[in-house]
Amino acid sequence: MRLRSLGIALAATAALIALPATHPPAVAAETPLSQGRTATASSEENAGTAAAKGVDGDTGTRWSSAATDDQWFQVDLGATATVSQVVLNWEAAYGKDYKVQISKDGGTWTDLKSVTGSDGGVDTLDVSGQGRYVRMLGVHRATQWGYSLWEFQVFGSTGGTQSACGTANAAQGRPATASTTENAGTPASAAFDGDTGTRWSSQAADPQWLRVDLGSVQDLCRIDLNWEAAYGKDFQLQASADGQTWSTLKSVTGASGGTASYDVSGTGRYVRVYGTARGTGYGYSLWEVAVHTGTTGVPPVQGGGDLGPNVIVVDPSTPNLQQKFDDVFKQQESSQFGTGRYQFLLKPGTYNGINAQIGFYTSISGLGMNPDDTQINGDVTVDAGWFNGNATQNFWRSAENLAIRPSNGTDRWAVAQAAPFRRIHVQGGLNLAPNGYGWASGGYIADSKIDGTVGPYSQQQWYSRDSSVGGWTNGVWNMTFSGVQGAPATNFDSGPYTTLDNTPVSREKPFLYLDGSAYKVFVPAKRTNARGVSWPANAGTSLPLDQFYVVRPGATAATINQALAQGLNLLFTPGVYHLDRTIDVTRANTVVLGLGLATLVPDNGVDAMHVADVDGVRLAGFLIDAGSTNSDTLLRIGEPGSSADHSANPTTMQDVFVRIGGAGPGLATNSVVVNSNNVVIDHTWLWRADHGSGVGWNTNRADYGLRVNGNDVLATGLFVEHFNKYDVYWSGERGRTIFFQNEKAYDAPNAAAVTHDGIVGYAAYKVADSVTTHEAWGLGSYCNYTADPTIVQAHGFQLPTGPGIRMHDLLVISLGGKGQYAHVVNSTGTPTSGTDTVPSKVTSFP
Repeated sequence: MRLRSLGIALAATAALIALPATHPPAVAAETPLSQGRTATASSEENAGTAAAKGVDGDTGTRWSSAATDDQWFQVDLGATATVSQVVLNWEAAYGKDYKVQISKDGGTWTDLKSVTGSDGGVDTLDVSGQGRYVRMLGVHRATQWGYSLWEFQVFGSTGGTQSACGTANAAQGRPATASTTENAGTPASAAFDGDTGTRWSSQAADPQWLRVDLGSVQDLCRIDLNWEAAYGKDFQLQASADGQTWSTLKSVTGASGGTASYDVSGTGRYVRVYGTARGTGYGYSLWEVAVHTGTTGVPPVQGGGDLGPNVIVVDPSTPNLQQKFDDVFKQQESSQFGTGRYQFLLKPGTYNGINAQIGFYTSISGLGMNPDDTQINGDVTVDAGWFNGNATQNFWRSAENLAIRPSNGTDRWAVAQAAPFRRIHVQGGLNLAPNGYGWASGGYIADSKIDGTVGPYSQQQWYSRDSSVGGWTNGVWNMTFSGVQGAPATNFDSGPYTTLDNTPVSREKPFLYLDGSAYKVFVPAKRTNARGVSWPANAGTSLPLDQFYVVRPGATAATINQALAQGLNLLFTPGVYHLDRTIDVTRANTVVLGLGLATLVPDNGVDAMHVADVDGVRLAGFLIDAGSTNSDTLLRIGEPGSSADHSANPTTMQDVFVRIGGAGPGLATNSVVVNSNNVVIDHTWLWRADHGSGVGWNTNRADYGLRVNGNDVLATGLFVEHFNKYDVYWSGERGRTIFFQNEKAYDAPNAAAVTHDGIVGYAAYKVADSVTTHEAWGLGSYCNYTADPTIVQAHGFQLPTGPGIRMHDLLVISLGGKGQYAHVVNSTGTPTSGTDTVPSKVTSFP
């Protein structure tokens, strides 16, 4: 390594002589604006290389990232500053090519300097710009490792832009908790009561902590500590938006007690003193802790609040309740590509004589902790009168967390794809076909109890998970069950059924509920080998609404990202949200939950959402609609090369849908790319439109539906249709799929357009040749080549062979003779033929 200033030549020998044998100290005399400030990063290699280590002033600690090129490190200066110099003190894993950027809001970035061909060591960059946030944006790494910085230092001046720090104590009288208390006379609250004659004290052990809840997210600028004789020698001052994930505002070592004030910069609702080394043989003891707040540039995003204009909250006494349902249905019944989005929330109670007809982009949910808390003596209905009794386009709607006692004994839920029926207790039967038994192409049930019989009748396919049914009458092509009590036995060789006794890994979708008068989100726990419903046991965690940024129509991607950076979760209220930049989810256990099919539209070719390779992110209940400029990947889970083990706490993707075209021209090379390990994909429909506006072979081009690069990924309820190349391309090891439904692209102009490697047609489900272990159950692919009915697709499924490859119950179908399949999987399985729509099956492969 060698010290250098870019653009200024230094004599190599002088530089080498100047280097000490140990790691060099900071090269500038003044304290950096960045030191001790709040730092975030795209990823962290491990807990010991957190982002805060890159701005702590200690050249013996460092930040390091995951081992991919697409990484960034960012510091919040706390206020708008004039930046004149940035110093990057690289560890051995350095950035060869990178940019240093500045931003006023943490969302829109301006380049200060582009660096190419760096050779590591200490890069001192003279720059000029104004902003609150400064970041290093990696382009190319120099080594096989990630990016690693001992220190990231920003120099300049704040001038008159630094706001005054408030003199009031925002912590006084606020609720306080602690890791321990010495006795009943030294409670946590005594450190925040404004009385210097009372104190908190802990037990005599390390570590210990004391925290206070400020009541809302605040902009933090100073913390005062008044120690009793038993003081903390080494400790951290920390902040959190949710009381769970903490960022370090200041690290203090070698303190000597007494009173001390610490300037800090960051935001949070919770503030914590986290002691790691005591100064005496006793515990930690504080007379008083004062927290000061102010406004420094961009104000913090507040959690909680109202649910926006498109959420309709009702109770049994709501006047004209039936009219409310009817008015929304009249607007939404045939509005397949409209912009209306609605969520009905029913408070616990009994609703008599209601028929809630559910149209496009409409969701109905109970607000009880259990389905039986919200009782409908009536119906929740989906039919197909708007489409002459054809239910194959009854997309994008949902029902959840209700009990239904149907008026005539049987409820009707005649839906197609993207219409989940979750956490429902039907006190009677369930009819999945439209009135008149016209065509239907669903569907999905999970965590539901149907006391009577389920009648699919004309439904082509259906997947049911972790539920119970009183009976099941029939099936057309592919009816798959996992963990369903009362499901019919497997008979795929002669019928439509594939039945697994349990679901290997599942976790139910988060849902909104009322705890008294307070809204909360319940986040269910992971289950293994589940069978039957998860309720009323309800293992999981409740999160108050003030831990969520409630996203309402008009919100910007910059504000959404700011909320995420503060540690808030996201609750998207019904609406259509245009994004001018990617939503970056970087914190473990973040919940992103949509109501009423909230829709994200990426503009100008950005990706809609990236999720870091972290534990336990929950994505649920929203639609991503591709924009007119091509996006590379609409949803990416994990950075390329992700390798962490998330088996104990996987990321889940539930009722997350993708659409390319239909509402207008849309373009995306990839719909969903999963790079993280152990992800659970539970019910998705990735759809390249075959009808609507902006539809054509190249008008709404989308090459790939789902690409899986992570290992140990499980898909339950996978619907993927009409992509220009592979609908599913699976490269990760030990992948599993339970139920897959597919149609090949109708509009392939001719066989030449889909011929590759000497093969006619891209497989609907392709497992990479390098994969040694993969298993799947209940898979179907259909062709309907309306543009050229003479196309003969080589196969529906393409897989390597070997002892670890096991496929169960596969079928291919030619819909009315519009194209044919030569085989089912590889060169196995009889060809389809004629116009009779008879499936060709393989019950076991190889």
